[in-house]
Amino acid sequence: MKLAVVGGGSTYTPELIDGFARLRETLPITELVLVDPAADRLDLVGGLARRIFARQGHGGTIVTTSDLDAGVEGADAVLLQLRVGGQAARERDETWPLECGCVGQETTGAGGLAKALRTVPVVLDIAERVRRTNPDAWIIDFTNPVGIVTRALLQAGHKAVGLCNVAIGFQRKFAALLGVSPAEVHLDHVGLNHLTWETGVRLGGPEGENLLPRLLAEHGDAVAGDLRLPRSVVDRLGVVPSYYLRYFYAHDAVVEELRTKPSRAAEVAAMEKELLEMYGDPALDEKPGLLAKRGGAFYSEAAVDLAASLLSGTGKGSAGPSAGGTGGGRAGGSPYQVVNTANNGTLPFLPDDAVIEVQAAVGPNGAVPLPVAPVDPLYAGLIAHVTAYEDLALEAALRGGRDRVFKALLAHPLVGQFDRADGLTDRLIAHNREHLEWA
Repeated sequence: MKLAVVGGGSTYTPELIDGFARLRETLPITELVLVDPAADRLDLVGGLARRIFARQGHGGTIVTTSDLDAGVEGADAVLLQLRVGGQAARERDETWPLECGCVGQETTGAGGLAKALRTVPVVLDIAERVRRTNPDAWIIDFTNPVGIVTRALLQAGHKAVGLCNVAIGFQRKFAALLGVSPAEVHLDHVGLNHLTWETGVRLGGPEGENLLPRLLAEHGDAVAGDLRLPRSVVDRLGVVPSYYLRYFYAHDAVVEELRTKPSRAAEVAAMEKELLEMYGDPALDEKPGLLAKRGGAFYSEAAVDLAASLLSGTGKGSAGPSAGGTGGGRAGGSPYQVVNTANNGTLPFLPDDAVIEVQAAVGPNGAVPLPVAPVDPLYAGLIAHVTAYEDLALEAALRGGRDRVFKALLAHPLVGQFDRADGLTDRLIAHNREHLEWA
């Protein structure tokens, strides 16, 4: 089995490598190719990756290359983890929206739109090149904004599934609080990428007992603390929102907070410098503890399960050849996985081609969402609103033009005012001109 990781020079990559090494029976990789144009970073990450494989006794070969076509040729799956423009572009995404009184964040709001505009054309070009060399390869997208990028891939006819680590992080946290193994915890997870709510926490599968009321009663302070929301808000909602909902539920407070502290991009850039120095140490043969602060916790485990289910039906999310139900998985594992995939009627208030983030049965034919209980209007309204924005954002990413950018910004619930949308449009284009062919 050959896998390629585009963006393999990322400081995230050792987290992924560690998962591939530990879970080699679930995903038996014979060749792993790390593809990245940044040769210096790639050498450091590739060296550590080989040492991690050797330490853990993995017999697979790790290849590094800056040649995309050679790297993806013959791959069974291609994992995308890109950051077009690097941390410098992220720094800008987190800064200029604040000038207009809006949240500066790399995956939502105006900064998220900027990232989508830079990213979608690049990802679609990569996907077309993958399709030319191996039309049967699966594309697993971890590149933000995952929902918009995955929708672009599916709309262009690619075999693609989007992946985020938010759900698996909640699963691990809830399992620890409840004193059970993560494999026992099934989340009723609903929404869009970075706009989700846990409406149920069940033991043993979708029909299991819902322990969310008990979880909130006994551990509400810990849950609210992780979300950086008041306990009273979580109690009144009766569900657990993604921590990204803080940008919506406490927008003005977050804007003031962001104006008074260094950007997350600056923090990550400093962390990456330190990590790369560590990766260059020939004695290091495991992922360093600092990597946990970089983000992407449990990303490797989610990626292994998804790839295994798509390629051979052996991951925890496997539904077998029909992608219809309950098969597969390691002993005690759930047959389902939270992914980003086409709605296809799952949420009746959204178009079929919208990309939603829900529990799905995953197999060689793709991801089939599980039925979702009727969504409370409090959440359904925001989901529909952001989906409309994503429609316009994708149109702007594919076709360009100031007017399309402006309409997408005006439609976003974190913007929504004419003068703000105008000011943000001018700033977005000015800060991203080098990445926008039409600008």
